[in-house]
Amino acid sequence: MEYNPAGYGDLWDEIYDDEHAANDPSAAVAFLADLADGGRVLELGIGTGRIALPLSELGVTVTGVDSSSAMVQRLQRKAGGRQVEVLIGDMASCELGGPYRLAFVAFNTIFTLADQESQFSCFRNVVRALEPDGRFVVECFVPDPERFRDGDQAVRAIPGSSSQRFRLNVSLHSPIEQRVESDVWMVRDGRIEVLPITLRYIWPSEMDLMAQLAGLDLDARFGNWERGPFGAFSTSHVSVYRLRP
Repeated sequence: MEYNPAGYGDLWDEIYDDEHAANDPSAAVAFLADLADGGRVLELGIGTGRIALPLSELGVTVTGVDSSSAMVQRLQRKAGGRQVEVLIGDMASCELGGPYRLAFVAFNTIFTLADQESQFSCFRNVVRALEPDGRFVVECFVPDPERFRDGDQAVRAIPGSSSQRFRLNVSLHSPIEQRVESDVWMVRDGRIEVLPITLRYIWPSEMDLMAQLAGLDLDARFGNWERGPFGAFSTSHVSVYRLRP
């Protein structure tokens, strides 16, 4: 199956919520609501509303952008989904509206942009949409070269929620392009599906440079949404950038 970065959600929308049901968004929601401090919020890659809907329930005005109309339709069928404004388009280039006090992109979504140029364009696009002193929050994993220590390929089995469900990730890594192309073999209730994912990962230092060149400064970096410390052995980070005066 051909992978299309803009159409990721069209491939995954039917199973996305089930696959990530164990990811409790409450810490992220509390973190973001605190930073928003009553201001307007923009989520890049809003998907099915895993974070946006509970934020909206707290009274935060949330606008989302997503390239997948299928994902957005699932969001809108949920309770409160019609109250969240959603723009359909490429978060790196579409008009985002605003101004927003806070913009965020969670759960490695910035890595779904195909190359460094697109990722940097996303930073610049966000800057145009922020109000003065606004912030941009990025959550993603820290790249782990050891995952491919036996070569450029990796196979990983992930158990599912029952004996009838599991997934097998078969990945190909290009360290020069910082690109991981995966086929995810999903076994669900006797059916087999193969779904592609392509990620172009960003090192934290590279992300800081993108932000700096776009007009943002690193305000804080945590190891998780609970504001745990970020260090040499952290596997993920939540980075907060502030719009430069």
